[in-house]
Amino acid sequence: MPKTPYLCSVMRWTTCCKTIVFLILTAVACSPSEQHFCIMPADCQLHEGDIVFRRGGSMMSRSVVALDAHGQYSHVGIVVDSAGCPMVVHAVPGEPDYGGDVDRVKMDTPERFFSSENAVVGEVCRHADTLVARQAAREAWRVYRRNILFDHDYDAADTTRMYCTELVVHAYERAGCRLTEAPPRRISLPGLHVDCYFPSDVYDCSQLQSVRKFNR
Repeated sequence: MPKTPYLCSVMRWTTCCKTIVFLILTAVACSPSEQHFCIMPADCQLHEGDIVFRRGGSMMSRSVVALDAHGQYSHVGIVVDSAGCPMVVHAVPGEPDYGGDVDRVKMDTPERFFSSENAVVGEVCRHADTLVARQAAREAWRVYRRNILFDHDYDAADTTRMYCTELVVHAYERAGCRLTEAPPRRISLPGLHVDCYFPSDVYDCSQLQSVRKFNR
């Protein structure tokens, strides 16, 4: 049976609609669900030895804050100078740089450290003694260069592996400054009994001054 002009028009319109729907669905499926961005303001200047804090939205981040009754941050790093560019050295689990990467002390750009993927709020703090801060930064750089693994046992007495706060405390101690006078805190949970430092133990140091706070 021959197609009438009306029927041909309807078929073309139906085909066109199907094509448009297909293109829309394809675009939605292929586009990223969230565009990540750096929550640190572009005009925030980082200095060698600055201590940077962040809190994310992950289960790990919420667990750290929950264990630390008076803390507001779950992770901490230290700013180093890498060929004239500020970078953040930090010990972190679950943020591989490539497939098969192990949890370790790593060095990231401030943009990645404060990416909205990992940070909801952040803060930059600066030590009162510039010389001490620089020496601490250089020690953190040396730790990074030694490929130190992340300390999943959270043992502050063992520096062959390190977690985030332990790294920062260690770097400043090597520079002749104790960021916290209190001993590591005892955490006792089913299957977990550790003595460790929390980010708030560093944040409460009287020699640190807040430079900038920001959020997502």
